[in-house]
Amino acid sequence: MAFLDWLKRLPPPGMLAAMYFIFIALGGLVLKLPFANTGDVGWGDAFFTATSAVTVTGLVVVDTGTAFTLFGQGVLMVLMQLGGLGLMTFAVLLLSALGITVGMPQRMILREDLNQTSLGNLTTLTRIVFGVALVAEIIGGTLLSFVFVPDLGWGAGLWSAAFHSVSAFNNAGFALYPDSLSTWVDHPIVTIVVPLLFIIGGLGFVVLADIFAKRCWRRLSLHSKLMISGTIVLILVAWVMFALLEWSNPRTLGSLEGIGAKLQASFFQAVTPRTAGFNTLDTAGMHDATALMTIALMVIGGGSTSTAGGIKVTTAIVLILGTIAFFRRSQNLNAFGRRIGTSEMQKVLALATLSTAVIFIGIFLLTLNNDTYFLSMVFEAASAFGTVGLSMGATGTLDGMGRVVIMIIMFVGRVGPLALGFFLATQSAPRVRYPPGQIYLG
Repeated sequence: MAFLDWLKRLPPPGMLAAMYFIFIALGGLVLKLPFANTGDVGWGDAFFTATSAVTVTGLVVVDTGTAFTLFGQGVLMVLMQLGGLGLMTFAVLLLSALGITVGMPQRMILREDLNQTSLGNLTTLTRIVFGVALVAEIIGGTLLSFVFVPDLGWGAGLWSAAFHSVSAFNNAGFALYPDSLSTWVDHPIVTIVVPLLFIIGGLGFVVLADIFAKRCWRRLSLHSKLMISGTIVLILVAWVMFALLEWSNPRTLGSLEGIGAKLQASFFQAVTPRTAGFNTLDTAGMHDATALMTIALMVIGGGSTSTAGGIKVTTAIVLILGTIAFFRRSQNLNAFGRRIGTSEMQKVLALATLSTAVIFIGIFLLTLNNDTYFLSMVFEAASAFGTVGLSMGATGTLDGMGRVVIMIIMFVGRVGPLALGFFLATQSAPRVRYPPGQIYLG
C-alpha cells in the first residue's frame, strides 16, 4: 500500500516512467521463467531483452529465435506492443471497454504517453492508435506470410509473419533470425512491406488521424506538414547517399547482383535507422562515412506520438529553421504560412541539448572498460538513445557495466522526451523580469 501511495503522489511523467520500469521488471522476470527460454538466458540477458522490448529498441544480447521459446517470443510481442503504442494507452482502452470513466489523473498520464499538449480528445486518439495498429499489423502480417510460409511452413511461417509485423509497426527491430532479415535482402515483399510498416508507425498517430480526417494537403496542420515533408526528404536523401557510399563495398551492396537488388537494399538500409532496427545488410561492414550518416538518422528518429524514438523529425526541422532564421536576421520562425512560437523553440533546444548530453555521457561510460572500435561504441549509444536497435557488433561484447549503461540510455531515450515535454509545458511564468543583458557568442 505504501508503494501505491508513493506512486499516486508522483507527477504524470514520473508515474509514466515508473510504469515503464515496472513492466520492464515484470518482463524480465517472465522471460527468465524455464518455459520462456531454452536455458541459455541469464538474469542479465532477460532484463536487457525486456528493456529493449519495452523501449522498442531491438538491441539484443541473445538470439531471439533460438534463446526464447514460443511462449517467450509471445511475451516479447506483448512487450513490444505495450512499449510501442504506450502503456497508458492500453490502460485507457481497457477502462473504456469496461465502461469505467477515465479520470483526470489518467488523462494527464495519457497526455504524456501520447506526447500531447491538451487533455481533449485523448480517448478518441487512443482508439485511433489501436485501430491503425491493428489494421496495419494484420495487413502486414498477411503480406509477409506469402514470404515466410513457403520458406518455413504454415506454423513457423505464420508465426514469423505475425512477429515481424508487430515488431516492424512498433519500430522494435526484433527479428527471429541471427542475421535479421538479410536472407530476404532482395525480396520485394519484405523490402517494401516491412519499411512501410515502420514508416507508418513512425509518422505519428496524430499525423495519421489528421490525414484521415482532412485528406487535403492545404487543410493539414503545421505538425503534419512538417512531419510528412521531413520524412520524405530524409528518406530520399538517405536512400541516395547510402547507394552512393556503399555501391561498390563488397561487404554490403557490392556483394549483390543487379541494380534492382542494390536499390532495394539501399532503400531498406536508408529507412531502417529511423528507429526500425532491422537490417538486410551487414551493418558492421559499412564504411565509416555511412555509419556516421546512419548515426545522424538514428538520433533524429521518427515522429511525435509514434512508435519511433529519437529527438523526432519535427525537432530537427525546427532546429534547421531556427538556424536559417538567425542567418536571415529574422525575428520570426515561420513554416508553411504558420509561425512557430518561442516556447516550441525552447523545447527543441532543451531536447537537443539534453539528448546530446545523454549520448556523450553514454559514449564516455561505454569506452571506459571496453576496447571495442570507438565508432562502434558511438553507433551503439546513438542506437540505444534513438531506440533503433542497429549495431555494429558491439552489443555482444559489452561487459556488465556496458549493458547497464545501454539499458539506461534505452530507457531515457523512450521516456526522457515525454518527461521533458511535461516539464516545459507546465513551467510557470516568472513574476519578476530582470533587465536584459548582453553576452557575446561565437
